Amino acid sequence: MSEQKPIGSRFNAASTAEEVVAGIDLSGKTAIVTGGYSGLGVETTRALTGAGATVIVPARDRAKAERTLAGIDNVRIEAMDLSDPASIAAFADRIVAAGTPVSILVNSAGIMATPLARDAEGHESQFSTNHLGHFRLVAGLWPALVAAGGARVVSVSSRGHQIGPVDFDDIDFRTRAYDKWQAYGQAKTANALFALGLDRRGTEHGVRAFSLHPGVILTDLARHLSEEEINAFDVYDENGNRRVDPARDLKSPQQGAATSVWAATRPELDGIGGFYCEDCEVSLPQGEAAGNKGVAPWAMDPDAAERLWALSERLTGVSLVRAAS
Repeated sequence: MSEQKPIGSRFNAASTAEEVVAGIDLSGKTAIVTGGYSGLGVETTRALTGAGATVIVPARDRAKAERTLAGIDNVRIEAMDLSDPASIAAFADRIVAAGTPVSILVNSAGIMATPLARDAEGHESQFSTNHLGHFRLVAGLWPALVAAGGARVVSVSSRGHQIGPVDFDDIDFRTRAYDKWQAYGQAKTANALFALGLDRRGTEHGVRAFSLHPGVILTDLARHLSEEEINAFDVYDENGNRRVDPARDLKSPQQGAATSVWAATRPELDGIGGFYCEDCEVSLPQGEAAGNKGVAPWAMDPDAAERLWALSERLTGVSLVRAAS
């Protein structure tokens, strides 16, 4: 990985997913978008299929996925529950067994600021769903990603990663008091560190990885927030309408999906990876970027990325080596 700094993108905070992918031909390529039937994931799916890709959308709620994706061509819905290791493994095994190379994987699904909950193995739910679930998925899909001969894995992080680093001493909030925002920040930092660790391992196999902040967009992700918490984001104007003001990071769903699609498809990113992005551009480190933009030092720390990778292998029992064997 080279220096975390802008590369001179011609797109910006106001760009939409459709604009970003205009002129790019994804015909014959297969993409997978987790969360592809909700929020920003729908717009990511729409943009990728519009460019010619076949998009596989893993869904826990098939009926909802079918309703949401109705009218979008070249979409295939497959059963998968990101909180269920067996379900993830079964989904990945089906893709690999079919011999389908996966050129694009967008890890867009996630949960935010939830009450304390734990998965079947006792791990805090935001870390488990947002990070461990996607870690398992990438490991399972590894042969299909390598087979693409130039794949990209895009992890939707958040500016929320600035809340704090991964607390390796108490990831699951066993000894510290649970705080839903600290848990969210930790999970989003994990998304960025995962991209860093994956890119390091994937480069020699043609697999590059990126993480990103999509912007502030009011979606179902906010379902656990109170009205007061939502209003604190200033997402509504005085008439109760949703604000769209990209200069203030308040984006439409189409603008919010743009950075995911940019990272997944743009040729100017060929040969690089591991970066945290925002506004369809590689971000500067926090402190060098304007305002509250930029990536926190703990989210681009290669030592923390390696520590997280080793821990994730231990917690999940999966690895890229075993997935490919």
